[in-house]
Amino acid sequence: MRSGNVTVATTPPDLAVPARRADMPRLELLRSFEAASRHLSFTRAADELALTQSAVSRQIAQMEEGLGVPLFERRHRALVLTPAGEVMQRAVVDCLQRLVDATATVRASVAPRQVAVTTTPGFASLWLIPRLARFGADHPQVDLRVSATFELMDLERSRIDVAVRFCKMSDGEGEPLFAETVFPVCAPQLPLRDAARPLAEPADLVHHTLLAMDVPQAKLPTADWTPWLRIMGLGEMRSQNMLLFSHYGDIVAAAVAGHGVAIGRLPLIDEYLADGRLVAPFESRNTSERGYFIHTARRAQDNADALDFVRWLRAEAGPPS
Repeated sequence: MRSGNVTVATTPPDLAVPARRADMPRLELLRSFEAASRHLSFTRAADELALTQSAVSRQIAQMEEGLGVPLFERRHRALVLTPAGEVMQRAVVDCLQRLVDATATVRASVAPRQVAVTTTPGFASLWLIPRLARFGADHPQVDLRVSATFELMDLERSRIDVAVRFCKMSDGEGEPLFAETVFPVCAPQLPLRDAARPLAEPADLVHHTLLAMDVPQAKLPTADWTPWLRIMGLGEMRSQNMLLFSHYGDIVAAAVAGHGVAIGRLPLIDEYLADGRLVAPFESRNTSERGYFIHTARRAQDNADALDFVRWLRAEAGPPS
């Protein structure tokens, strides 16, 4: 365009000639300059960049030589930015921050979508895993990482999004998922196997093998049976023998195989009762003092998939009992 007697050529931004590499300092010089200008110390910049002080000093000297102006005033035990150094500092900080932001944006666009969950082995194997296909069908791009452990993990430190924890209802933290109901269960053939060992009433358990959790700190080997036995007035009962397991899923598998009678925990074994793999020989069912709670980590508030997983858990569990 023409302005007075001066002709000014304008080039559309998308046709602008890209800067030649020879027109600007190398990236490693810019990083050293940014650190030195921030610390006003070659020594501290070297420590940050894992370089020697002399290496940083040489890089700054190379940058000054290429620009043709000093960037620092070297005073006794001190550095001060020159006017040219201040101009370069503003430009370099802005450019490096743009690179950092662009890198984060690009990485986020290709980063895997992931939800990390921790819960007990029994809840994971009996309730959660059989249902996961339904969550996956609605969230095919989400990777779910399940940590099945009795350890009470620190969610923030372990980078866990959601915990489903089993505890006394009075001690629960977070949102209640459901309470637990307990009663004896066994394979359907067990009550019919031996007429000399009936299984028609709770007192008949004395003739059968009890399947129980191996709880080292418990006073009784039937620790998980104790609440139900007390309610039935059988607190001192001694069964024929016992099989102890470290995981509840193994107890359920042993019960299905007909190895004895287990304490059934609803809703963990809902499907086993529904399809007949397990039956309840007695009518009595009792609500436990324990239940499951959803604890959502602070970090999960920015993870839309984690929040979707929590909503899915609620929908699968139904209204809290």
